[in-house]
Amino acid sequence: MIEILTSAQMRAVEMAGIDSGAATGSGLMERAGQCVVDALLRHWSLPENPAQNALILCGPGNNGGDGFVVARLLAAQGWQVLVCLHGDADKSPADARNNHARWAHMGPVHDLSQDILSALPPDMFLIDALFGTGLTRPVTGSLATLLQKMCHIPWRGRVAVDAPSGLCMDSGRVLGTVLPADLTVSFHRAKPGHYLAQGPECCGAITVADIGLTGDAPHPPRTGLLDHHSTSDVARKTGGHKYTHGHALVLSGSVGKGGAARLAARAALRMGAGVVTLGCPPAALQENACRLDAIMLQPIRDSGALATALQDTRLNTICIGPGLGLSTREAGLIMTALDPGRASVLDADALTLLAQTPAGLDALGPDCVLTPHAGEFARLFPDLAQNLRREPERGPAYSKLDATREAAHRAGCVVLFKGPDTVIAAPDGRCAINSAQYDRAAPWLATAGSGDVLAGMITGLLARGFPPFDAACAAAWLHVAAARRFGPGLIAEDLPDMLPQVMQDLIV
Repeated sequence: MIEILTSAQMRAVEMAGIDSGAATGSGLMERAGQCVVDALLRHWSLPENPAQNALILCGPGNNGGDGFVVARLLAAQGWQVLVCLHGDADKSPADARNNHARWAHMGPVHDLSQDILSALPPDMFLIDALFGTGLTRPVTGSLATLLQKMCHIPWRGRVAVDAPSGLCMDSGRVLGTVLPADLTVSFHRAKPGHYLAQGPECCGAITVADIGLTGDAPHPPRTGLLDHHSTSDVARKTGGHKYTHGHALVLSGSVGKGGAARLAARAALRMGAGVVTLGCPPAALQENACRLDAIMLQPIRDSGALATALQDTRLNTICIGPGLGLSTREAGLIMTALDPGRASVLDADALTLLAQTPAGLDALGPDCVLTPHAGEFARLFPDLAQNLRREPERGPAYSKLDATREAAHRAGCVVLFKGPDTVIAAPDGRCAINSAQYDRAAPWLATAGSGDVLAGMITGLLARGFPPFDAACAAAWLHVAAARRFGPGLIAEDLPDMLPQVMQDLIV
C-alpha cells in the first residue's frame, strides 16, 4: 500500500522536517514550485522555453507562496505571467511573504477581482495556488462567483497546486465552490481528497512530487492507497490437498435466483479456495447442477439444515447474501451462519436482513467482512450515512474514510464500503482506499453481478486463511485489475475467468 496523509498529518511531516533541520520552509516552497512547473511542461508536452501565457492565483498562505515561486520560474523561461493575490500579503507566513517580495521585483501583483478576467489573452494556462490543503471554510461570496466564472473560460490548461481551491483534501468534498483542474500536483504524499467523493473529477490528472521530505504519518490513523503490493502472496499456494486451502460454502436463493450465488462461488474457486460448495433449497438443486461442475452442491432447506452442514469442521468460510432473498428462511440462515470462529462474508440481501434484525450487528465477529454499497451502508449505519449526506459547513469535512472506520469499529468487523472510491476499514482503525479512478478507472464494473463476484473473491481468500482485512484489500484491488484487463464489454461472468491472467502477472 502507498501511504496517504491527511492535511494535519502532512503539516506535521513538514514541521518535523523543518524542526530536525533536514528541510527549510523556503527550500520546500522552492522545490514545490519547481515540481509544479516540471509537471505542467510534462503533462502538456511543452518544449523548453515555450513562452506561453499564465494567470497565477495566489492565496494568503504557503500555497500562495508556492504560486509566487511558479510565477518567478515561468517568467524566467519567457512566459507572460499575470499574478493575482487573494488576501493580505502582510498577514502571510514568512516564507510566503518572502516569495511575494521576490516576485514583486519581477512584476506586479494584482488584486484578485472580476476585472482581471476582462482582458485575458487567449490560450492561457491557469495556475491555482489559492488555498491548497489548508482550506477550512467554504468558498462563498464574491470569490465563489469569480471562481464560477473561471470555470467557463476556455483555458489552455488548469493546474492546481496541491488541491483545487474549494476541495477538502481530507474528504474530497466541495466546500462551497470549487475550481476544477486538469492537473493537480501534490507534494510528498497524496491526500485522501484526491481519491474520495468528488476529488477525482475535480483534480483531473494527479501527480505526486518528491520535495525532499522524509517520514511517514507521525500519528494515526494510518491510511493506505492499494497497489499491486497489496496482493502479495495471493497468486502463490503451498502444497497440501484441497482441504488444506479451505472449504467455502456459498448460500444461494430459491429457484431462478441462483445466478448471483453462482458468480460468487466461481469467484471463490478462482481465488484458490480448495473446495467451494453451493448451498441451495432442494428445489433449486437441478437448476444449479446444470450450471456448475467443479463447485459442489448441498441442499440447505432452512437454518436447521445449515446448522447440520456447518458441523463439518473442514468448512471454514461462508458467503451469504448474493441473490439470497428476504424471507423468514433467509433471516434465519444469517443468524445461523454467524458462528463465532468461522470466517464469513455478508453481502447484498444479507446486509438488508441484518439491518432489519434487532442487535444484528452484535452477532458479528472479527472474522466477518461486510461489503455494502451506499444504499446498504445507509440501512446498516443510517446516522453515518446522514453525516456523509450533510452539506459540509467547514473543513476537514466528514469523509467516507471517517464513516467506514466508524462503521468497522461499531460492527467489530471489516467493512468494505463499495464504490469507485472503495474504502476498507478494520475495527482497529486500519484503513485503505481502492481507487478505480484516474489511470485505474474501471467503469465497466458498473454492471449487474460485479459485486457478487467481489464477495466471492473475498470468500476464497478467507477460505485460504488470509486475514479479513488483507483478504478484502487484495480482492478489491484484483477486482479492478480483472475488469481493466478485460476492458469494454465486460459482464460479471467475465470477471472470475480474468483472475488467472491477473494473478499470473503478479508472479512474473
